[in-house]
Amino acid sequence: MAFPRSDLTAAPARPSQQVPVETMPVAPVTVKIVVAGGFAVGKTTFIGSISDIEPLSTEAAMTEHSLGVDDAGGVTDRKTTTTVAMDFGRIALPGNLWLYLFGTPGQDRFHFMWDDLITGAIGAVVLVDTERLDACFDAVDYFEARQIPFVLAVNCFDGVARHTLDDVRAALAVRPEVPVFYTDARSRQATKQALISLVTLAMARMQP
Repeated sequence: MAFPRSDLTAAPARPSQQVPVETMPVAPVTVKIVVAGGFAVGKTTFIGSISDIEPLSTEAAMTEHSLGVDDAGGVTDRKTTTTVAMDFGRIALPGNLWLYLFGTPGQDRFHFMWDDLITGAIGAVVLVDTERLDACFDAVDYFEARQIPFVLAVNCFDGVARHTLDDVRAALAVRPEVPVFYTDARSRQATKQALISLVTLAMARMQP
């Protein structure tokens, strides 16, 4: 019994249905960076200053129920919310390269999330408030213990540098190869330079 040809072979796609290979979308190359530091050091502001998209923020209002549980670091006069999970932003760069920025929660009770946030990251920007240096000890210890590249970005609140970079380096006892510099989390240009410093460090670490 003979079958119609249409039952044996599929009809060829019409020219209008064929997508040229050169026009097919190419998945972007993604690079993950973590932004860490103590409570109210400027992580959410840092990511928001440079993200190409509306940043995802998990800020929650601080209430009287957090008293005795969360360390507000004496900054409740300028800080009424706290990140309870993470912040997220994205930067699209030439060459189909995307930078994903993940901000860690500042409160100690959320540190269990850090291992998940750092997975796959090339390194971290650790923001520093020189008035509360002790707030960033945990972040410095965390990345040093795991040999993850990081830079120290001293956030100059109100545009004022209250301590020298040498003093900050000595107080935190970081290795000489760890970059330490001033930044302003509100400034897109300053944030960009901080990220460039981290990427440069991470690339140098990858060299054989």
